[in-house]
Amino acid sequence: GRIHTSAATVAVLPEPDEVDVDIDQGDLTIDVYRSSGPGGQSVNTTDSAVRIVFKKGTSDEITVSCQDEKSQIKNRAKAMRVLRARLLEAEEKKLNDERADVRRNMVGSGDRSAKIRTYNFPQGRCTDHRIELTLYALDSILNGDLEKVIEPMRLADEEMRLSDAESRIGS
Repeated sequence: GRIHTSAATVAVLPEPDEVDVDIDQGDLTIDVYRSSGPGGQSVNTTDSAVRIVFKKGTSDEITVSCQDEKSQIKNRAKAMRVLRARLLEAEEKKLNDERADVRRNMVGSGDRSAKIRTYNFPQGRCTDHRIELTLYALDSILNGDLEKVIEPMRLADEEMRLSDAESRIGS
């Protein structure tokens, strides 16, 4: 005759997209200069070193320099590869941070006070606390007849979105 209570959290997230780096040539400043360091093979006598500055907006700036090769063309290609890798890393970090925030918001604290739904087996009751929906059809819900729960949730979500849109328009 005892009733046991437990809580679980579930997060449903979309599959992450592949990150693609698109570099606008207008965001690049490319400088060429003479290499420094030990001489030999005319490395210090030609403008073969390359510095690429990528500036997107006002705060993001990435500088890449390359003077490994004797050829300015090879140094430029190598510097662009390094720049692409850094931009890709920054974009992936940004996406991972956004996903972590979404997940954190979805899961919440996991505390019993943050409950969304109650399944009461002795009464055969399922209550969704977000929209104050109580159904006495626990067996059919557990057997997969979720339309009784999903449709009212969908309607409540639509109403919330409409009221949010109306409040933004009215402001």
